[in-house]
Amino acid sequence: MDARDIILRPVVTEKSMNLMDDKKYTFDVLVSATKTQVRDAVEEIFDVKVKGVNIMNVRGKNKRVGRYTGKTARRRKAIVTLTEDSNDIKIFNDEKEDK
Repeated sequence: MDARDIILRPVVTEKSMNLMDDKKYTFDVLVSATKTQVRDAVEEIFDVKVKGVNIMNVRGKNKRVGRYTGKTARRRKAIVTLTEDSNDIKIFNDEKEDK
């Protein structure tokens, strides 16, 4: 399995942005991914050293549209902690485009 199949997208919330100061990054990962798979994928994609990985399962929420009810998809969230001597992960481009 390719590393980019395991890491789906970064989670961009106020809490996850505050965790970036402590070198902790939050990603949505494949539901069947293990901690070692997530560690290897992050190290391969971003060229960093991973100190630890915490994974949590997020249940789907009940949603309603009119009289129809359903659930959102369940997902798996990983918080990846980098080592102190590791480079930072650039989630956003710092380049400013000239117009």
